[in-house]
Amino acid sequence: MVQPKTYVAIIDGDKKLHQTYNCYFDNKKQLQLTGIYSTIEEALLTFDKRPPDIVVSELQLKGINGITGITQLRKNNSSLKVIILSNKSDFNIIKRVFREGANGFLTKPLTKNRFYNALESVKNDGTALTYDVAKKVVSIFQKRKYEWLSDRENQIVEHLSEGATYKSIAQKLFVSPSTVSFHIQNIYLKLNVNSKSEALEKLKQLEEFGKAS
Repeated sequence: MVQPKTYVAIIDGDKKLHQTYNCYFDNKKQLQLTGIYSTIEEALLTFDKRPPDIVVSELQLKGINGITGITQLRKNNSSLKVIILSNKSDFNIIKRVFREGANGFLTKPLTKNRFYNALESVKNDGTALTYDVAKKVVSIFQKRKYEWLSDRENQIVEHLSEGATYKSIAQKLFVSPSTVSFHIQNIYLKLNVNSKSEALEKLKQLEEFGKAS
């Protein structure tokens, strides 16, 4: 059974890459390039004539940027899938991109395999993420947790390791600075240390020991 083609449009402000994209799609029987554009405004002018299934759009563009463009691109096709390209894997940007409804986020430069896998994943209703982005996302949900510390103490340790002050930790946890100080003293006692630097070093050693065992 012959599989239907997937139609892809590229929006990339770097015109030097346009020929590279053209060459890439020349060798893909199941992927059809409908057009390469430098701006979202330019792409929107032809979408009615050649509607794509997937749009791969650079984040930083002249005029409408990639994030704002997601809504614009879907005006006439709510099922359109959008992959955003960026030179940076800033987590705040990644959150915004997916909040706006993107189906993938890739960092440049792209290899042929990564690009192909991303298109295949999104085509099959999956999500496309390059390794560095996936690692950053996963790390958010894999916070360190020590069984011998209470839940509150684990929260404080996490903030301490990120360089937060007692005052900022208190604000983030909605408790008083004295409560934070109380918990930190308990942490020091359990670790048998006398300062923040000693505590972080001890926790680092324990973590490395846990990985090795």
